[in-house]
Amino acid sequence: AGSAAKSGTPTAVLKFGLNHVTTLIEQKKAKLVAIASDVVPLELVVWLPALCRKMEIPFVIVKNKARLGQLTNQKTSAVVALTA
Repeated sequence: AGSAAKSGTPTAVLKFGLNHVTTLIEQKKAKLVAIASDVVPLELVVWLPALCRKMEIPFVIVKNKARLGQLTNQKTSAVVALTA
């Protein structure tokens, strides 16, 4: 991390939260989006892949939201995004 800061290249940052990630996708700041497959109700995230395709941002569907929660030090997380 220290060498990346010295060379001027931005480090990857993990952002989470449905509203925040949606804003990042719309602004094309997200580099990769991970969406949990077990979100209840599913209508909360069912439109995200279409938005990612429209904005040409790669996305991945993850098996459960607890795995995304481990990344964010939360119990669960429905959506996370990598930004640069």
